[in-house]
Amino acid sequence: MTQLRGDATPSACVRVLAINPNTNPTVTQRVQEVLQALAPPGVIIEAESPAHGPRAVESGQDKARATRHVLELIRTRMAQGYAGYILACFDDIAIPEARALTGAPVVSLAEAGIRSADATGGPFTVITTFDEAVATIESLCANYGVNERCRVVATGIGVSDTAARTSGAESRLARLCEEARGRGARAIVLGSGAFAGRAAALSTRHGLAVMDGFAEALAFVLRAAERDG
Repeated sequence: MTQLRGDATPSACVRVLAINPNTNPTVTQRVQEVLQALAPPGVIIEAESPAHGPRAVESGQDKARATRHVLELIRTRMAQGYAGYILACFDDIAIPEARALTGAPVVSLAEAGIRSADATGGPFTVITTFDEAVATIESLCANYGVNERCRVVATGIGVSDTAARTSGAESRLARLCEEARGRGARAIVLGSGAFAGRAAALSTRHGLAVMDGFAEALAFVLRAAERDG
């Protein structure tokens, strides 16, 4: 995938499956709401999480479990004719396996958000949740070829508390946004599905581009579906 920006309006009704790899229902519901609000007429978003797996993906063991259950979910739903799949997390969990399995367009919030931020001309900052995610996102940035323009920081708050918008999570998020702006960032990427739906308000509050990958991921899937259809 080399291009993620731009509008995409499908020529016929399509269905997109958005998968939250963790089993936190608050995050899954928010993913559904955010993507459906972004979808053009005729596009149906279905957000699901696996029936089993970690409530938050915060370790290598969690990632391995989540990958297994995400692929099982895709296998059970493939026959329903989805135009594409969005992995609603800030990692490439199950991405290569899902692409090989389905042949349909598959994209993560991570790649969508990072490539969009890089298109602003950089530098940009990714703000994630727990500290252990920083190394993973730095590795993704290196894989995408943008690591020299990207800085990755963490709030130090877990996925569940971030999704619940606790006072501690909100305070640290605001501080890191201001710090990014002070360091000259052209854009901020919200590096977790737990931040779903926050981009527009944070952009207005802090005065610079903020993105979470949702709009960009949906545009990619719809363009690919239109091209392949």
